[in-house]
Amino acid sequence: MSAVDIIKDLKNRKFKPIYLLHGDEPYFTDLVSNYVEHHLLSDAEKGFNQTVLYGKDTDVMMVLNASKRYPMMADYQVVLVKEAQDMKWGSESDDKKSINPLLNYLENPLPSTILVFCYKYGKFDKRKKTYKAIEKSGLVFESAALYDSKVPAWIEGYVAEKGYKINAQASAMLSEYLGNDLSKVANELDKLMLNVSIGQEINLKLIQDNIGISKEYNVFELQTALGRKDALKVNQIINYFEANPKNNPIVLMLGNLNNFFTKVLIYHYVKDKSQQNLAKEMGVNPFFVKDYEQAARSYPYGKTMQIISYLREYDVKSKGVESNTDHGGLMKELMFKILH
Repeated sequence: MSAVDIIKDLKNRKFKPIYLLHGDEPYFTDLVSNYVEHHLLSDAEKGFNQTVLYGKDTDVMMVLNASKRYPMMADYQVVLVKEAQDMKWGSESDDKKSINPLLNYLENPLPSTILVFCYKYGKFDKRKKTYKAIEKSGLVFESAALYDSKVPAWIEGYVAEKGYKINAQASAMLSEYLGNDLSKVANELDKLMLNVSIGQEINLKLIQDNIGISKEYNVFELQTALGRKDALKVNQIINYFEANPKNNPIVLMLGNLNNFFTKVLIYHYVKDKSQQNLAKEMGVNPFFVKDYEQAARSYPYGKTMQIISYLREYDVKSKGVESNTDHGGLMKELMFKILH
């Protein structure tokens, strides 16, 4: 089930006695847990029937004491364990003398309690008895991180759900600029939508005007300039980055350029170079295939491999390994090597 499917069931009052929300992408975990916290019980019911615990300050007995209570003047009570990855879950020894009270409860949960574990920034060990007990008695949801290539489509879906539109260039720029941290992307989109009318299309100009991305000097334009081997434009952009390091960190530039040239490498490998097939293989909107065609003409296979090697080298140097050059100097060195 997706996070949207789970929330749909919760809205329809179809509850499981236990939920384990885990995985590398915190956005979807937060989406479900926020709905549980704010919408399952009325304000009047929450006072006696909702308990919010935090992993670092919680132990097994606190969870059990809360979970074994019966609801007061309500059909259900909610126990929400946030940051559950920091909680001590207890022993799972096969020794019969070693009793795990939490495991006993998970195998026979109270049907009037909705117990939710938010296990963020990693996956719960699926080999554990605890995991298997929750899977059998309740519901396990893994919040997987999106691949970079999937983020533009996610942005388009998120915007459409809110009643707005966004064009392919705009969603691609946001994806390139913000990466695949969905919480950050959603936050920027929410702020952006405060400045546009329902039904209005979000375009590059709106993003540039409202999210602090320079109209001419950004990673997106840098990729285009490199693809065309426009040395003058590349140097103008790099000089701007050097003068505005907080808004244009080298780690962001290197990450985006690595994604860009990896797609150029894929272009060289793919035999069927029809627009639709290239878009599918590279994980991009067909609108952008022409940019990669241009870059592939500028950088043959061997040069593309060399550039990816340079990007890895300068990623290490940017962390201060075997280099005393500042980030501005490193960016200029790297651009020279890419272009020549």
